[in-house]
Amino acid sequence: MDILTDTLRNQLLDRRERLDSVIRRSPDENLLGLLRQVDAALERIDHGSFGICEVCQGAIEADRLLANPLARTCLEDLDKQEQAALERDLELAAQVQWNLLPPRHQQLDGWEVCFDYRPFRVASGDYCDVIAGRDNLNVILGDVSGKGVAASMLVANLHGLFRTLLPDGTNLAASVGRANRIFCESTMASHYATLLLMRADQAGSVTLVNAGHCTPYVMSENSVRPLPSTSLPLGVFAEASFQVTDVTLEPGDRLFAYTDGLSEARNSLDQEYGAVRLENWLTSCGSMSSDELLKACLNDLDAFRCADGVNDDLTVLLLKRRA
Repeated sequence: MDILTDTLRNQLLDRRERLDSVIRRSPDENLLGLLRQVDAALERIDHGSFGICEVCQGAIEADRLLANPLARTCLEDLDKQEQAALERDLELAAQVQWNLLPPRHQQLDGWEVCFDYRPFRVASGDYCDVIAGRDNLNVILGDVSGKGVAASMLVANLHGLFRTLLPDGTNLAASVGRANRIFCESTMASHYATLLLMRADQAGSVTLVNAGHCTPYVMSENSVRPLPSTSLPLGVFAEASFQVTDVTLEPGDRLFAYTDGLSEARNSLDQEYGAVRLENWLTSCGSMSSDELLKACLNDLDAFRCADGVNDDLTVLLLKRRA
């Protein structure tokens, strides 16, 4: 039994126990029908047919099974009614996610924040937020494992967590550690999230926690400096600790951050865009405004990659200390 099937089996057993408890107190035909579906899914796991489409005999998409372990067909073999329901759910998920995003360009407490967000599918696993604290500004960029609706649900989970934990000004490493414990306890073991959290104050100091996320860059007038990851992603170990890095930005300095939809994009020769190309490109564009830089970065990416090289969500972000 593979890890995904084992994880879903445990999830189904947990659902069965909860359903059985409710049915004993208050029998209901709808709940009994759902219990029969759970039992049928567990039987498919025992017989080795779980995850196989009952129409075409192909594999059911992993993201679909994670979102709904009772699924019996792949997306291509949904009937018209199921397809219409799925399209409505996707549209709603996308609308909710767009509403969770902060304004794309903000100027707050001596700082400028701007970003560009491109979901690969209707819903995205990229997480971006800007949260004002008591005497600081918290800027977050993350990437949840997986794609589509299942990943977007985890993004909403993180959004709520950090909106609750960060405004009180608690030590940044402690806040991320607490969020990690809650994330571990509330999601399946196969789920994790890389995260870059930046806390900026009015004096130009930025404290960062990089939990397994892509390397951000400090862009000064004459240099581009990488700040490598120092901690594991969220959701790997509940008791993980998170290290902080402190940097000071002078007026005009910027922090450039991104998700792996940028660095892992591929061209027609199957070559990655990569960190080396990105760092070299950033070195050449120090005089651009923040909006111009993000636009030019995406244009350079589009010129590099082939049509089949787009296979992930993409977000790019700049945090700039204003003069």
